[in-house]
Amino acid sequence: MRPRDVFDLVALAFLWGASFLFMRIAGPEFGAFALVEVRVAIAALVLLPLLAIKGQFSELTDNWATLGILGVHNTAMPFFLLTWATLFLSAGIGGILNATAPIFAAVVAWAWLGEKLSISRIAGLLVGTIGVWLLVRDKIGASMGDTTLAVVAALAASFLYGIGGNFTRRYASHVKPLAVATGSQVGAALVLLPIAFVTWPDTAISARAWVAAVLMGFFSTALAYILYFRLIANVGPTKAITVTYLIPLFAMLLGAVVIDEPVTGAMIVGCAVILLGTALATGLLRLPTAGR
Repeated sequence: MRPRDVFDLVALAFLWGASFLFMRIAGPEFGAFALVEVRVAIAALVLLPLLAIKGQFSELTDNWATLGILGVHNTAMPFFLLTWATLFLSAGIGGILNATAPIFAAVVAWAWLGEKLSISRIAGLLVGTIGVWLLVRDKIGASMGDTTLAVVAALAASFLYGIGGNFTRRYASHVKPLAVATGSQVGAALVLLPIAFVTWPDTAISARAWVAAVLMGFFSTALAYILYFRLIANVGPTKAITVTYLIPLFAMLLGAVVIDEPVTGAMIVGCAVILLGTALATGLLRLPTAGR
């Protein structure tokens, strides 16, 4: 990759890692629905003019149904689940659990699209599962308390991202990437608007929470999508997805530095094992085969 591509990759990982910090700061005051609405509405307002400038607005109108569906299950629902989960989990743990998305994508591709699972990919699924267990084993119990439900919610969000990636591949591969990003944000904003209105907090929201929400909408969503699709165009989707391996690092680092969240040994070990599983599941790493 060129130096500019490496910069884009690291910047994207930083922005997406920072989203977990912003959720931790703003989530308790906004609530999950209201915060996600602010996030996607800001992103939509930034991306819509850019789409028009690029002359791709017809991509949005011609594919509104597909992009609307994508906006619900690949943006609104996972954003809500992750935001709610970070009310009970640290930014670092949220970022690590989110790194399982490519593993779920591999499972969905096998079950839905008939994509074959190699031995390496099956090993990746097993290793990733072990990594999740190592990460959360001291946080979940027999009862379905808030922390246990938060872990389930974060993993469900990753599962939805796995579905979304395959849905895009199956039904929206003909749509330009910027239109997919814009349409998903617009769709999510429209769906969540009435729920956010009803659940909007009665108490005043602090300036600190508003700043975090606006930064997340502009930088960690709108700008991040622009960087992501620029990476796909410049280096291809396989290399662009390697951003997954850097997001947990920034999520843990920012959570520790900005809001003094602990980084435990279980987090480091669990993160390493999950990322190993992700590398195997996505084909970045392969187990040696017989005869080699």
